Amino acid sequence: MSLDSLKKDVCAAVDAMRDELLGISHAIHAEPELALEEFLAAARLADAVERQDIKVQREAFGLRTAYAAEFGKASGPNIAILSEYDALPGIGHSCGHNIIATSGLGAALALAKLNGRLPGRVRYLGTPAEERFGGKEIMARQGAFDGCDAAMMIHPANMNLVTMPCIAIAEVDVVYHGRSAHASALPYRGLNALDAVVTAYQSIAQLRQHIRNTERIHGIITEGGLAPNIVPERAACRFFVRAVDAHELAPLKQRVQACFEAGALATGCRMEATWGDTDYLDMKTNWPMANLYEKNAIAIGREFYPVKDLPPGYSGSTDMGNVSHRVPSIHPMLGIAPAGVIIHNPEFARYAASDKGDAAVIDGAKSLAMTALDLMADPAAMAEARADFAATAEISKGALAKSREPVTHEHHGPGGCGCA
Repeated sequence: MSLDSLKKDVCAAVDAMRDELLGISHAIHAEPELALEEFLAAARLADAVERQDIKVQREAFGLRTAYAAEFGKASGPNIAILSEYDALPGIGHSCGHNIIATSGLGAALALAKLNGRLPGRVRYLGTPAEERFGGKEIMARQGAFDGCDAAMMIHPANMNLVTMPCIAIAEVDVVYHGRSAHASALPYRGLNALDAVVTAYQSIAQLRQHIRNTERIHGIITEGGLAPNIVPERAACRFFVRAVDAHELAPLKQRVQACFEAGALATGCRMEATWGDTDYLDMKTNWPMANLYEKNAIAIGREFYPVKDLPPGYSGSTDMGNVSHRVPSIHPMLGIAPAGVIIHNPEFARYAASDKGDAAVIDGAKSLAMTALDLMADPAAMAEARADFAATAEISKGALAKSREPVTHEHHGPGGCGCA
């Protein structure tokens, strides 16, 4: 059977599942769950796979809300199709992960319906905790992508893009320990942990004018004390630090660490800085795969905005970047909202359950399934994708190693810090 016929069949299969896919998308959207707490979403998705008589491994690869299923011919390329489904605190699915979840589900199930005609193998993965904790990296360390020839997913946005511009990111939680005292009667007996946080915050604000225009530092104060008349004995903050890649991120993390130490030194407080176990890496787009995806999406009516025309600094971060440094990968964007409505905004959450959001579920499932078929059925296409990845394989190895390096610090005595 021809490749064109297979593509027509998977598109028809997606259309036949439309009501089920959109029902699951809306259900996930209506009950948003935070990273590593996506029990309802994971169950809904895994149940849908099992209804097609496909065996599902739940609590897969070390995560309670991850799952995995695999089917197809072992002799062909093994293509990983990913779903993610965590939401954001306070603003729900304002990143549209309900769409990511169900487009991946639709692509996988459509390919499964080819049965013996599927010219390769599919590994369908439920990958939780993208917004925090790096679920894909945790799963990768447990072997989730071992033996895969490629990986793919889509992400909603306010325009169609063949790839998501992504930079590397590190997360750090910092706690300062001071000494409480009556803020009016005996303030001299206190060590103000909130002052330590504020000093560090201001130090980082001053640092910002001396970093590259591709770098970002942003954070919040998560604890600030209990009452105005008590010198805060404990205060805390959380920061994200971003740079274009792992090699530029590492020295920036050291500079930010010094700002945290400055807060401890200035106030006499003790500081604990806990950096994430791994950094999110930049997205290494596999352009032969991306070009195939673009052709397939154009064939069903999508038009793409040129990535080269995006404004400077238009970028985010994702743990799909870590996958892309392990296997050839793509992470295209599908528009569901007007150009002025961006992700991580409550208005975007509304579009994630709109007609445009529903269209992205269907178009994303079709485009992913067709691109997987291109790689499975055309040895030349798979070879080109492998060659593109191999051209920078050593850089990727270095990036993966760099992402796990600890942040060093100097000890400053009583006002210094202890860093995990």
